[in-house]
Amino acid sequence: MSEKRLAVISIILSKRENAFKMNELLSVYGDYIIGRMGIPYREKGVSVLSVVIDAPAEIINTLTGKIGMLEGVTAKTLMSKF
Repeated sequence: MSEKRLAVISIILSKRENAFKMNELLSVYGDYIIGRMGIPYREKGVSVLSVVIDAPAEIINTLTGKIGMLEGVTAKTLMSKF
């Protein structure tokens, strides 16, 4: 596996019923997660999350992809170069 990278996964959840599935995925990769913050934006009916992760790029990309495949969920990653 490649060298670890520091990254932030930004998530917008517009279908609250998929929050459980998203949290299950985050739990599976919990050993790599440094911290997370979630903010419910009730006026828009969405939740915004930031997940800080320290893991090999393959793991980060896999997690982001799995989260992004959930209906009503958008996920993008900002990854460090070190």
